[in-house]
Amino acid sequence: MKTATRSSLGKKSLLAAALGLLLLTGLTTKPGSAEERAKDLFGAAKLPTVTAPQSFGFYSKGCFAGGVALPMDGMNWEVMRPSRNRRWGHPAMIALIQKLSRDAASDGWPGLLIGDISQPRGGPMLSGHASHQIGLDADIWLTPMPDRKLTPSERENISATLMVDEKTHLVNDALWKPMHTRLLKRAASYPEVERILVNPGIKKKLCDTVTGDRSWLRKIRPFWGHDYHFHVRIGCQPGSPACKGQEAIPADDGCGKPLAWWFTQEPWRPNKNPDAPKARDLMTMANLPKQCQFVLDAPGPESAEAATYRGDAVAVAAPEPEAPSPPATTASGTAGLPGAVNAFTTPEVGVPVPRPRPPAN
Repeated sequence: MKTATRSSLGKKSLLAAALGLLLLTGLTTKPGSAEERAKDLFGAAKLPTVTAPQSFGFYSKGCFAGGVALPMDGMNWEVMRPSRNRRWGHPAMIALIQKLSRDAASDGWPGLLIGDISQPRGGPMLSGHASHQIGLDADIWLTPMPDRKLTPSERENISATLMVDEKTHLVNDALWKPMHTRLLKRAASYPEVERILVNPGIKKKLCDTVTGDRSWLRKIRPFWGHDYHFHVRIGCQPGSPACKGQEAIPADDGCGKPLAWWFTQEPWRPNKNPDAPKARDLMTMANLPKQCQFVLDAPGPESAEAATYRGDAVAVAAPEPEAPSPPATTASGTAGLPGAVNAFTTPEVGVPVPRPRPPAN
């Protein structure tokens, strides 16, 4: 009997000690640990880091430092959905948007309506995109800017024009204008732009109508969605050795067999598991490059205005980041696709046709 009592007391003591250890571990776990969702941590960051610009990781699995904001208004652009706080990007991305706005205006485009770029420090978003994580992606509406300044309510609530019929997957010819073609050609003309994602119907429209120089069509890549905006992606920038690039796009115009695949039933079959959680809802800091913890912990500027890009400079000093940068890794991605369909893994190269429909871009 005594032996049994001592054994029972010993088990209780061990159980109490174990519970105490678990409680202590839980209390001492700091913010940003592997158990927390990365999207919540990055979504809570309201300002960028005060560091030199660097992108870490892949377009759909990474973060970035030294981001700057696109001003809410320019002579040839307006930021849409400002409450999302997604007007941030690598300085090269923000500079490119401003350049495109000027060049497109000279081509006859009334002005750009800018959708999502990135969160202040990148990372997975609270909703929407799988990519846009390293400051090198931007969405631009195919609806031209009106000839008056939009009100705050209009910026939050008006809808862009859908350019593609959802049943036929073809462009609505009553809506498509030559200036849309000129806008996409201009965006594709910049060397730093690697891909422009559009709806397959828009790609087909360009393939069927563009004459003369068609070399720029190779950068126009078909993908799900993108029926009211186009997605501009630039390559990894100098000073970002830990940025993982994509495989180069094919040399042809992309108007052949891969495009024809989009007009079969295969790409449009219903998702077999529509309730499966999206990658951004599962990712933790452990899934991101290790530098992303430094990005979260780095100090920020005094205000968004201090980190707003105006021409060639911002108001914030930009010292070198303390986070070490590992050697550059081999570029990986799928030609003709936006980098990674799954945010946890980098897709294999050489896939001839797009993969099954992902949850978002």
